[in-house]
This record gives sequence, structure tokens and C-alpha cells, in this order.
Amino acid sequence: MVRLSRITRSRRTFLKFGALLFSSWVGTACTRSSARSETSTSSPSSPSPNAAASPAPASQAQTLTPTPACGDDEDITPAQTAGPFYTPNAPERSSLLEPGIVGTPLILTGVVLSRNCEPIAGALVDFWQADDRGEYDNQGYRLRGHQFTDAEGRYFLETIVPGFYPGRTRHIHVKVQAANQPILTTQLYFPDVPQNQRDGLFQPELLIGMQESEQGRGTFDFVLNV
Repeated sequence: MVRLSRITRSRRTFLKFGALLFSSWVGTACTRSSARSETSTSSPSSPSPNAAASPAPASQAQTLTPTPACGDDEDITPAQTAGPFYTPNAPERSSLLEPGIVGTPLILTGVVLSRNCEPIAGALVDFWQADDRGEYDNQGYRLRGHQFTDAEGRYFLETIVPGFYPGRTRHIHVKVQAANQPILTTQLYFPDVPQNQRDGLFQPELLIGMQESEQGRGTFDFVLNV
């Protein structure tokens, strides 16, 4: 078994994904199960979804997964609460790493899709999360940032695995919005974390698919109600 080192650099869910040890937990195959979903609402304070999509650097484009095979009428990604720590107007960036941030590295990629499995170009994807100690930066924008999907609906995020804090398992917050459409607010979770079962917000449909062949890499495809 391999343990990821702690460093300062660093989709809906695939129905099958490999095992991966993340700190003290191992990724396993996860399946869909029925769960509650909430209605998404628009937020006037979110960055404009009409801005042009920022092209991914060439070095990043090589790591992105292709558009997944899927059928019509895909299941919409469940909505979840934004929680108390959302800060609007986070900077546009695909890497949340900066000096002073330590933790287990994570690269998260995926595609933003419509219900008919069509990639959505120029979709807003806004991430925020706790640091390795489970703390949020509520004064600035550490571990916060938004980006826009490329022409094939893909996003790329470089960050760290968030820590725990009382009552919550590891999770990453995200808002996703196609241009001029309602915002989906949700949270992403990590496989085989014991605290998942004790977190009242946890939903298996929102598990990140960890890649067996590449340590520290995960995938999640968002399906919007458009």
C-alpha cells in the first residue's frame, strides 16, 4: 500500500473507479443509490457565467479526461447546501495552490454536461474548501477560485485534500452554472472515508472517482438540468 506524501505543490461519479489510498483511507468501487436532491437557485454574487472560457494550459490539457460515454437523460447532479463559508468573487484560477498551503495533493478533472450528455462550454465552476487542518479562509481567498470550462466542457483543478472539522467529513464545495442558467450548488466527497457515514450531508452520488493508475488524481462529471 502506498501513502501519498504531504507537499506544498500539487462527476457525476464514474460507475467504476479504482482503489486508492488517501491518507488513511482506500478508494473502492462505488455505485449510485437513491438520495434526496435539492433545488438549485441563482446567486447574483457569483462570477459572471457569460465570460469567455479560459483555455487550459497545454500542460493541463494532457491530463484531462475525454468526454465520458453516456446516454440520454443523464441523472442530474444532486444539489447540496453551500454552507456558511462561501465567499463570492473568488479569483479566476485553475490552481488553488500558493505559498503556505500544505497537504495531500489532488488534481481533479471532469466535464460539465447537460441532461442529454452534451458538454457545456464556458460553464462557470467555482470551488472552495477547507485547508488540511479543516479551516476555511474567511478573510481572503485561500483555497478558493473559479474557472470556466473549455470548448469540450472540461475543467481542471489543482488543490489539496481538505481536512476534517467537527461534524463534517472531507468535502469540496462547488457552484456550477451554464451561461444564463440556474446555479447548481453542491459538494464533492472522497471514497472510503469513515466519517462519510457520520456526516448527515454525505451522498454517494457525489463521490469523486479516484484513478487507480495515477495517484492524487480524481474525476467527477457534473450534469446540469439544462
